[in-house]
Amino acid sequence: MTSGIDASVPHSARIWNYWLGGKDNYPVDREAGDAFLAVYPEQREKALACRYFLARTVRHLAGEVGIRQFLDIGTGLPTADNTHEVAQRVAPECRIVYVDNDPLVLAHARALLTSTSEGTTAYLDADLREPEAILGEAAQTLDFSRPVALMLLGVLGHIEDYDEARDIVRRLLAGLPSGSFLVQCDGTDTNPAYIAAIEGYRSKGGVPYNLRSPQQIAAFYEGLELLEPGVVPIPRWRPDPSPFPPREVDQSGGVGRKP
Repeated sequence: MTSGIDASVPHSARIWNYWLGGKDNYPVDREAGDAFLAVYPEQREKALACRYFLARTVRHLAGEVGIRQFLDIGTGLPTADNTHEVAQRVAPECRIVYVDNDPLVLAHARALLTSTSEGTTAYLDADLREPEAILGEAAQTLDFSRPVALMLLGVLGHIEDYDEARDIVRRLLAGLPSGSFLVQCDGTDTNPAYIAAIEGYRSKGGVPYNLRSPQQIAAFYEGLELLEPGVVPIPRWRPDPSPFPPREVDQSGGVGRKP
């Protein structure tokens, strides 16, 4: 653990790390995570589904589509199969820029996010609410004359105003060339238990997260060419072969291409 971190207050990134089975968390985080699970037991499965969605989308874009650049905003604490690991397994020359504005995440990222010798992994300390600043700094690592995959996984829910969230997406995509992709997912307001758990976490001082309807999430892709099967509960997005049907979770997302 990095020194100077307050271990007496639960932290959303560490709680998420706990749900994913990581070790970068404290008892206070596990207590908060367990309290959330007591109201909404599906959260751990949903957290894992989000990681699997990331892996499948990055694998598809790097492998089938040939994308070699990824801009991942709202990184969170590094876990297994981060964006650069998935992408560089497919194509070692991939270049990845991670963006977050959390000092805890920054400290871990600098220590743990490495790269192949052929590719590049960089980290920006920047705020999602400042798209132009993100693009300006990312341009030092990424070539914006070539397509980029914009990753916004579980982060737009932290923007309370829906219109502002849509505007952020538009401004980020405006700076990317034709042939770029948006990969996005967020929690949906489709389960009363999930809503109650979110409100309980908010009332205890946790970083607010705003659930949205599946229709609102789909609208983030306005003007893009959606890849099949569209914007769906994330386990349904091109699941890996299995004899079992995908489990439903209260998280929707998809992949769209900028014309």
